[in-house]
Amino acid sequence: MLADKTLYIARHAETVFNRAGRLQGNTQHTPLTANGMRQAQAMAQQLKNLLGTQPEIAFWCSPTGRTRQTASAIADALELDYFSIEFDDRLREIDVGDWVDSLYSDLEHRHGTILDRSRRLFVQRPPNGEWYDDMAARLTSWAAEVGQSENAVHLAISHGLASRVLRGALLERDWHADIAAMVAPDVPQGGLVRLQSGAEQVILPAGSPQSDAGGL
Repeated sequence: MLADKTLYIARHAETVFNRAGRLQGNTQHTPLTANGMRQAQAMAQQLKNLLGTQPEIAFWCSPTGRTRQTASAIADALELDYFSIEFDDRLREIDVGDWVDSLYSDLEHRHGTILDRSRRLFVQRPPNGEWYDDMAARLTSWAAEVGQSENAVHLAISHGLASRVLRGALLERDWHADIAAMVAPDVPQGGLVRLQSGAEQVILPAGSPQSDAGGL
């Protein structure tokens, strides 16, 4: 689908909701923690090392507050105009519907296991929310547009689960039979993945502080 394109996918840095174990969804503005700001700066420096300043790239971003904050640090490091970023709703995180703003622990007390923590995948569909096929449809729609672009290099700031579904679809790997979806392995917050020529490379910025809470 991406043919001769190079795609960097960046996962946003740690937020206050991640730290607290709350579901964020897409309706909440969830600011970065101090640790998250350090993660964003480390990722920005790594991208500067990889791409240089003022690189000729297409810069994409999910429109949520946490991805915007992360993108701002990256744009500053790369000396790119923040207002040239393409904010695309298709890059947003899974819609958790009625579960938004809830603690994982409270939901599991009421509904049983909602998250397979070993794989970091939902095993119950959020009421009035999305499921993996919904996510794959919008994310592959975005990727198809990237594939038709004149730009050779693209950078997308997205989310934990959204980036995994996108990578799974593009690489056609990591099928999970119980949820009938392809979902690539997790990448830490503040981590990067480079997709090129049908393969991927995970890039963890040197000195990036890892999060204890993680989060989707």
